[in-house]
Amino acid sequence: MKKVGIMSMQRIANYGSFLQAYALKQLIEELGCKVEFVDYHVGTPVIAENADSKNKLVRKIEKGLETFRYQAPLAHKLAFIRYKQSFAKKYMPLLGITDEMNYNPTLDCLVIGSDEVFNCIQKNSNVGYSPELFGKDNRAKKLLTYAASFGNTTLEKLKKYKKADEVGFFLKKFDAISVRDANSGAIVEQLTGEKPVYNLDPVLTYDYMNCCDKIPQIRVDEKYLILYAYAGRISNEEADWISAYAKKKNLKVYAIGGIQKCADRFVDCSPFEVLAYFRNADEVITDTFHGSIFSVITHRPFTTLIRKSVGDSYGNEEKLSDLLERLGLVNRMTTKIEDAENINEKVIDYAKVDELLKAHREVAKEYLRSNLEG
Repeated sequence: MKKVGIMSMQRIANYGSFLQAYALKQLIEELGCKVEFVDYHVGTPVIAENADSKNKLVRKIEKGLETFRYQAPLAHKLAFIRYKQSFAKKYMPLLGITDEMNYNPTLDCLVIGSDEVFNCIQKNSNVGYSPELFGKDNRAKKLLTYAASFGNTTLEKLKKYKKADEVGFFLKKFDAISVRDANSGAIVEQLTGEKPVYNLDPVLTYDYMNCCDKIPQIRVDEKYLILYAYAGRISNEEADWISAYAKKKNLKVYAIGGIQKCADRFVDCSPFEVLAYFRNADEVITDTFHGSIFSVITHRPFTTLIRKSVGDSYGNEEKLSDLLERLGLVNRMTTKIEDAENINEKVIDYAKVDELLKAHREVAKEYLRSNLEG
């Protein structure tokens, strides 16, 4: 039995990171491999900011204090802090992950991805710049990626911060490279001269709704709209509009993944229960990559809010426009919250979307099969 490692964002406490990691593990195990998650050493961020010099405890306290600055009910803030603090203990064991870090094991194959494993030009001191995410010093017989993403790191940013040559050097050492979006593909092609394979995020590739036996049936006695967004990203004006819109539609607003000013309820649940809540939702409004994916796999009417990247600030435009274009769902995107009413009224031809997904899944499974069995 081949021993395969996955190096991803598996320790990040959010639902998208968990569900993509779980999905990729399932896909590789289906090929008869023994899977373990591999950790990397967090480096100093390329874009320095004051927080980078602070230790983990100080950053944790500041994050907690930041939560209290958001406009949301106090009960939601306290529930959100509990959710963040207990996430790892509750859900990491479901991935086979313990508190002990698993650095640089001997493997038959190391798969780097999915998620934004290559998003190295950013400020996040929990990730930083780690050459290990590009395969440095690995002890695997074979090295590949699956649906790896540079996020909003562009070739221009890599050149600006003088990382292009180093990243290109590491990329050329991979046996196979699979990316999940056009921006990432363009960077790989420019730095290596080779065209990568395009694969969908594992949450789309693994058929959660038909293959995962961990998604429960939940019963909710009221109609609701899911607002799936990180805390602090929905503006007060957007929140006020969503609140008025939900009242008009006689829907409660359920916030998942982050606390929101307009939420009637903050839902603290397991990653698998998230999919159950999505499945039962009347509508979804999100500004995240995985919030859009959860809407698609549960066949919900949804609107995706696009945030443009300005300077070094974080935007979602590159990855979301690419994702929705591949699924034939560009008409679900907007930069204006007011458009959500018209967008969510448009019926999605999910039979057509599922046909596209079926084809993409075959390509992804063949990529994994050929590289892991070969």
